[in-house]
Amino acid sequence: MILAGAVSIPIFTVGMAKTTLKDKLIQDLVDQNKVHAYVLYYFGIKFYEYSEQTLEQVCIDKGLRVEQVVKELESPNQNFQEADLPLISYPIDLILEYLKHAHFTFVKHKLPYIARLVESFKANHKDYENVEKDLKELFPLFLEDFIHHIYAEEDTLFGYIRVLEKATKGVYNPSQLYYMLEKSSLQKFAMEHEAHDDEMEGIRRITNNYALSADAPLHVKVIYSELTSFEKSLKTHARIENEILFPKAMMLENQVKNIFQRKIKDN
Repeated sequence: MILAGAVSIPIFTVGMAKTTLKDKLIQDLVDQNKVHAYVLYYFGIKFYEYSEQTLEQVCIDKGLRVEQVVKELESPNQNFQEADLPLISYPIDLILEYLKHAHFTFVKHKLPYIARLVESFKANHKDYENVEKDLKELFPLFLEDFIHHIYAEEDTLFGYIRVLEKATKGVYNPSQLYYMLEKSSLQKFAMEHEAHDDEMEGIRRITNNYALSADAPLHVKVIYSELTSFEKSLKTHARIENEILFPKAMMLENQVKNIFQRKIKDN
């Protein structure tokens, strides 16, 4: 029985929602949520090349299962976030593994995607012509410097911490460990690390802190969204290193120095 004056409310099933998504133009999907561009990219769909086609049309052209693509588009952030992890309670070897995995994600996934966005950037808008030119010059330099910094950090800082961690368990070569303690200092590592904490200052300056005009092209919106997201990830990464990794590692360093001092006294 339907009461007089009652408003009928349409019931949308999952299937209907998926139909709506697959029938949308690529440009509308990306404009709706900039993360969609990243999901599409890893299915081999560059949003700026298929902007006027529907998702279903592109999937048919590329031999993709539209249901699978829709599923990924519906939950692009399904992996846990850094903030959800109780890293402060993790042993230091797991923290190092977590940070190395983050490095891998930056170098092998996020940065190549942003680099491709910058390479294919055609502003077609007077307000962003200089941004296009400057980003195409600066981003490759930033990328090279960032990757060098990541690998140097893993070779030196992470390597030193692993040696300290093993030494607290009695696994070490005395002369090698003594040499490392003389040569390395976590306080020095921490100071150098702090100097690298704002690596994206130049990019923020070029983009006027990622400010968008009302009529900004979609490509600009996607680039700025990805740069903002990446900078946020970098800040979280730096916070984990500064507030969790370094304090734990300094405790290890002090433990190992105490072990050495006791051995010297015993001898």
